[in-house]
Amino acid sequence: MTAPVQVPDRFNAADFFLDCHVREGRGGRTAFRYRGRSVTYGEVAERASRFGNALRARGVEMEQRVLLALPDSPAFAEAFWGAIKIGAVPVPVNNAGHAEEYAFLLEDSRARAVVADAAAAAEILAVRHLCPHLASVIVAGGALRGALAYDDLLASASPELAPADTTKDDAAMWGYTSGSTGRPKAAVHLQHDFVHAAELVGRNTFGIGPDDLIFSVSKIYFAFGLGNSLYFPGLAGAAALLVPERPEPVPILELIHAERPTCLFSVPTVYARLLQVEDAAARFDLSSLRLCVSSGEALPPALFHAWRERFGHELLDVVGSTEALHDFIANRPGRARAGSCGQVIPGFEARLTDDEGRPVLPGSVGQLWIKGDSTAPGYWNRHEQTKRTMQGEWLRTGDMLYEDSDGYFYFCGRSDDMLKVGGLWVSPAEVEGCLLEHPAVLEAAVIGRRDADGLTKAHAFCVLKDGVAPSAGLPQELAAVVRARLAGYKAPRWVDLVPELPKTATGKIQRFRLRDGA
Repeated sequence: MTAPVQVPDRFNAADFFLDCHVREGRGGRTAFRYRGRSVTYGEVAERASRFGNALRARGVEMEQRVLLALPDSPAFAEAFWGAIKIGAVPVPVNNAGHAEEYAFLLEDSRARAVVADAAAAAEILAVRHLCPHLASVIVAGGALRGALAYDDLLASASPELAPADTTKDDAAMWGYTSGSTGRPKAAVHLQHDFVHAAELVGRNTFGIGPDDLIFSVSKIYFAFGLGNSLYFPGLAGAAALLVPERPEPVPILELIHAERPTCLFSVPTVYARLLQVEDAAARFDLSSLRLCVSSGEALPPALFHAWRERFGHELLDVVGSTEALHDFIANRPGRARAGSCGQVIPGFEARLTDDEGRPVLPGSVGQLWIKGDSTAPGYWNRHEQTKRTMQGEWLRTGDMLYEDSDGYFYFCGRSDDMLKVGGLWVSPAEVEGCLLEHPAVLEAAVIGRRDADGLTKAHAFCVLKDGVAPSAGLPQELAAVVRARLAGYKAPRWVDLVPELPKTATGKIQRFRLRDGA
C-alpha cells in the first residue's frame, strides 16, 4: 500500500522543486546537461527568480498566463519555474507551431506574456495584432524587432525573489491537448499535482534518485516530457539531459554513448527508428541505461522483443494523459509484459466501463476511468467537455482497454476518432480542414493506419470536385498542404483519392468503414 502524498495547504511548486535544493545546500548539483556543459540547480534557481521579477516588472500578476514556446533548454526551466514562483501560470506549447496556431492559443489563454525562441517569436509577432491580451513578447536565444530580449531582461532583474503565497490548490500550469472538436483545450493543473505525479510515478514507479541522469527524447513542452525532464529530477535532485533539436536516430545514440544517461524516455516511433540504425549495438554503448520507457501510443510486441534482443534492455510501456499530468498505468522494471501497458500505479485507481458507465466483465474491453490526485479539475473555458471528462473524482480518459487476471492492462484504441502519431494527438477534423482548403478537394476524411512497424500514422481519403482529374502527384501535393499549415507529424502518410466516402443516412462520415478497409 502506497502512503498518501502529503502537500501543505500553503505551497509553491517552484520553491518545492527548485529553491529547496539551494536552501538545503544542494545548489551545486547538476540540474541539466545541455550542449556538453553542466547547469546547476543554483544557476537555474537564480535565473528563475530573475525571470519572475522581470515578469512582475512587465505587469504580469498571479493567475495570469505566460505562454512558453521554447525548445528543451535551461531557459524553459527558468521561465517555467519563474512564472510559477510569482503565482503566474506557465502554458507550454510546441515551439514549432504556425502563426494561426499561436493566435488561437494566445487568445484562448489570454496570456499576458509569451517567451519563445526566435522562430516561434517571429510567427507570434505576425499575429500579435490579433491578441489584445498579450502585453509582452520575449525572445530567447536571438533578437527580433518588436520583441524583448530574454537575457537582457534577466540581466537587469533582481536575483532575490520570495515565492508567492500560493496554496496547493492554486492553478500552476495549463497543458493544451486536442479533443474531438479539433480545437486544443487546456487542462488546468494545480500546484499539488506535480508532487503527486513526481512521488507516485517518478520516485515510486521508476525509482528515480539523485544519481540518475534522465534523457527524455519526448519533448518538454508536453506532459510526458515535462515530468521526465523537469519535476521528476527536481524531486530527487537528479539531472536531465536537454536536447533542443529534433531527435534523429544516430544523434540520439551518440548522446547516450557520450553522456551516459541512466533513464531513457521516448515513444515507440523513436525506438523503432533507433532499431533501424545499422550495427547500433556494436557502435554505441547503451550499458548506462537502467530504465527504458515508452509512452504516447501502444508499444507493438515486436518492438518490445527487438529492443531487448538488440540492446539487452526491457522496454516499459506506460499509459498517461495530459489531463492526468503523467502516467497512471505502467509496466514495472523486471515485470514488463509484451503487448501490455502494465498495471495501475499505486496511488491511482482504475475501472473499465461500458458506454452506460457499468463495469465490464473481466477480460472485456471497456472505457478506462482513472482516479488520482494529479488529475486536472477541468478544462479552461470548456464547460461541456469538462462535464464529460472530469466526473467527480474520476477522469474519463477516452481510452479503450481490457484487463487480464493478473491486473495487466492492454490498450485497444480510442473511444473516438483521435489519432496519436509519434506520441502526440492529431485531430482528424483539423487535418481535414487543411485538405479542404485545396481547390481540388470536395470532401476529406482522416483515420489512423498502422505502418510496417505497427505504429499509427494519418491516412487521408479525399473526394475530388467534379471536373477535377486525379494526377499522380496530387496525393503528395495534398500532404504538402497539411505539412505547410500544421506541424509535420500531422501530415498524412498516405492520401487516397476515392469517388465517395461512406456515410450514414444523415450525412455523417462512417470512419469505421474506412478503418476496416485500410
